[in-house]
Amino acid sequence: PPRSQRPPGKMAAPTLGRRCCRAARLWGGPRRVPPPLSLRRRAHEQPRRARGAGGLLAAQCERGLFQEVFPAQSAEEQLLELLAPGRPPLTAYCGFDPTADSLHVGHLLPVMALLHFQRAGHNVIAVVGGATARLGDPSGRERAREPLAAERVRAQARGLRAGLERLFENHRELFWGAGGERLGQAVLLDNSGWLGRQPLLDFLGGAGGRLRMGTLLSRQSCQARLRSPEGMSLAEFLYPALQAYDFFHLHQQHGCRVQVGGADQMGNIMSGYELVTKMTGTDVFGITVPLITSTTGDKLGKTAGNAVWLNREKTSPFELYQFFVRQQDNVVEKYLKLFTFLPLEEIDHIMEMHAKEPEKWGPQKRLAAEVTKLVHGREGLESAKRCTKALYYSSVEALEAMSDQELQELFKQAPSAELLLEPGMNVLDLCRKANAIPDGPSGYQKITYGGVSINGIRVTNPETVLILGQHILKNGVSLLRIGKKNYYIIKWLQL
Repeated sequence: PPRSQRPPGKMAAPTLGRRCCRAARLWGGPRRVPPPLSLRRRAHEQPRRARGAGGLLAAQCERGLFQEVFPAQSAEEQLLELLAPGRPPLTAYCGFDPTADSLHVGHLLPVMALLHFQRAGHNVIAVVGGATARLGDPSGRERAREPLAAERVRAQARGLRAGLERLFENHRELFWGAGGERLGQAVLLDNSGWLGRQPLLDFLGGAGGRLRMGTLLSRQSCQARLRSPEGMSLAEFLYPALQAYDFFHLHQQHGCRVQVGGADQMGNIMSGYELVTKMTGTDVFGITVPLITSTTGDKLGKTAGNAVWLNREKTSPFELYQFFVRQQDNVVEKYLKLFTFLPLEEIDHIMEMHAKEPEKWGPQKRLAAEVTKLVHGREGLESAKRCTKALYYSSVEALEAMSDQELQELFKQAPSAELLLEPGMNVLDLCRKANAIPDGPSGYQKITYGGVSINGIRVTNPETVLILGQHILKNGVSLLRIGKKNYYIIKWLQL
């Protein structure tokens, strides 16, 4: 029954499943199952032409984006209907702690979840954790995070906010073409705006009095840290309480009823559910999305040292594009469903064509194009394609169209030199002025033996005079390569 009709002190227990999911084993507490079986069956039993037509929850379960829904029973009874087409919009939120100044690929799936809420007409809130980042989330960590100074957190929060704004704007401009349908509102907030003004005693007497120590202590990650030599600080232990208060504040101020997070956030989501339901009596829900891992099974992120950033200054559009182009066949279909807005029927067709022509890498290229366009916009995608053609296809046209920024991004370790073109200047002169070959006979032989190319064209005569339009491109640049991997960027002055 609705919460208002339940006997005092009674809460509906989550549906118990036969299998306990990995996150449940990690966090302890009430057992829960992935999206209810009837919900998943409802998605898969739809006629092929109507796939994705069973409402947001069913559609995203079919894509694999919504991994777990909590509590499962309430989700099946209420959330499924609340998110059905034609119902009033709900509000969902997801938090992003600024432990770095940029989002990375690991953040993309929670953002995709918010964007799918938007596309279904619901409102979304992206919360930058300017306050919670000062404590550090202990989820899945063997030791405490290094404490961050307040000014550094504020600077990194600005970077995260800018990245989130770009993603929402690129989605609205480049991926939202539904005529007449409502795109939900997107709001960006920083939890330092309310946690920073919350008096300590008021917080402990209010939210702190509703959260149970037994529940927090029962989580296996907490127990492991408490038994470790380093132990667990009070600040880390209180992190779930602060994140729970975020949910309560957003519910009170914005009517938020859904929290989205990575699979490793289920424990924090459960704390938020407990606090909101106890303090308001309203049914709220949590949804987790899968964690993206490397080929070795490590979670992609800053801590593991394998982050693929969504900020151009840290990871160029070309590098992001290549990251997805290199995905193997055994994951590319899954990634097309998770990281793109392509209809499932189109993904099926792409995979059917790939089975016939695997050498074309069609799914990988489409995946890379869709993600790069979402992250860096249309120009970022064109930049990635230019760099790909220049590096892997020796395209002179692509090299000529490249900006200085693109050249620096593509050849990050390449030395750069500015030279003045002198009358009769030849290939040997160029190589020596760029300090690319040694003086004497060995440098001369390097050229004659075919070890030097200019703009992708091998040169074997050291006496060849440099020609505009061939050795020097229209953009006043020459790309000199010595051997297989040593590049030099030459910028010509006063052409």
